[in-house]
Amino acid sequence: MRATIPEQFPLVPVAIDHGHACELRTMSATLDAHLECAQLVYGDMIRGVKNPGKGRRGMSGDQVLRALLVKQLRGFSYDLLAFHLADSSTYRAFCRVGTFDEVPSASTLQRNIKRVRPDSLERINAIMVQHAQDIGMESGSKVRFDCTVTESNIHPPTDSMLLWDCVRVLARLLERARELVRFAFSNHTRRAKRRSIGIMNTKGKKARKKLYRDLLKISHKTVGYAERGAAALDGFTGDDLSERARAMTLAKELRHYAELAARTVDQTRRRVIHGETVPARDKVVSIFEEHTDIIRKDYRDTYYGHKICLGAGASGLITDCTVLDGNPADSTLAVDMVERHTKLYGVAPKQVALDGGFASKQNLADIKALGVEDCCFSKGRGLAVTDMVKSTRVYRHLRNFRAGIESCISFLKRSFGLDRCTWRGLPSYKAYVWGSIVSANLLVIARHVLG
Repeated sequence: MRATIPEQFPLVPVAIDHGHACELRTMSATLDAHLECAQLVYGDMIRGVKNPGKGRRGMSGDQVLRALLVKQLRGFSYDLLAFHLADSSTYRAFCRVGTFDEVPSASTLQRNIKRVRPDSLERINAIMVQHAQDIGMESGSKVRFDCTVTESNIHPPTDSMLLWDCVRVLARLLERARELVRFAFSNHTRRAKRRSIGIMNTKGKKARKKLYRDLLKISHKTVGYAERGAAALDGFTGDDLSERARAMTLAKELRHYAELAARTVDQTRRRVIHGETVPARDKVVSIFEEHTDIIRKDYRDTYYGHKICLGAGASGLITDCTVLDGNPADSTLAVDMVERHTKLYGVAPKQVALDGGFASKQNLADIKALGVEDCCFSKGRGLAVTDMVKSTRVYRHLRNFRAGIESCISFLKRSFGLDRCTWRGLPSYKAYVWGSIVSANLLVIARHVLG
């Protein structure tokens, strides 16, 4: 017989018998077995703080690490992360937020998570790999490497859009500066926007070049306003210390964006007006994520972000990762990745599988010199199978084994946001990449334990 209302509500929350809840409990047990992970994050929390023992009680290192893992695991924004911590008893238990504790706000979560350094997350991943080795999940004797691209959070970098970004950002800073000091300034934001939209919608090359000339003129004038505004802010002598600090900050930002705007004007004039080919290393693709590289893949697709090289074991764990500067050829990375793997495990792998882009006779010789028995390149590029491995059977096995890293990369991109980094700045970009990898590895370990 069903009651209209329950006779008594339970005082203690009942553990949920659900697959995801079981995975979270297993992940939590793994973190509890390695408290040094929370200590690493705590060290980042108190970095630069004179008296960490004083003041209001904030989030612990363990809470910050677990909140970061949940965010990457579920692809939450900070606002959604705060909601689910308040709404879900399962996520509260995993993140060590008590039933009667105050749930951190979205801004608190963002401020604390963004303090976690990529070096700490890299060390945490090494601890997880060692844990997998201890439980017999991963031996490190067989490894595969491949490269992919994680994009920065920017719009397609057309010259017209970049110039408009420069004008509107500088104009916004100049409006703030004029609240403190007086100097000549005309706001051309609306005019720059009209020219930018006109360039996108104009088909004729001659008409488009005319619009570009006017947009370049506007941008050049705005750069001049920014330089004069920064000089005026340098002479600000207000009595209020906070206003003087604000003037210094505004002057620094004006010079920063003025320098990027001047480079954007120069590259646009060279490319559009004079018809030159601007090298990728000289291009500005974003004034907000200026660290972004231009990655050309197989002469087909162009990406804007950073090239990363990943190493994966037979268990599906991502054992290593390196965020690269520029777009180096894969053939220059093979030996370095094997050396990093040897340093991580303390011994060289017995078998290594790589894509054909890593192949060269020198790489094969250098990798074999490190103690590797079988080194398989999926495309030999003039290398004999017997030089790479013991037999054709071993070669086919390692070639098929290498193909498995494609599924690992796809798993990271589809489920952990590795396709596009939404955090700003190069250190945060690297932390985002490592956060996705640590989350994925913890989930893989939990699923292995649960069977």
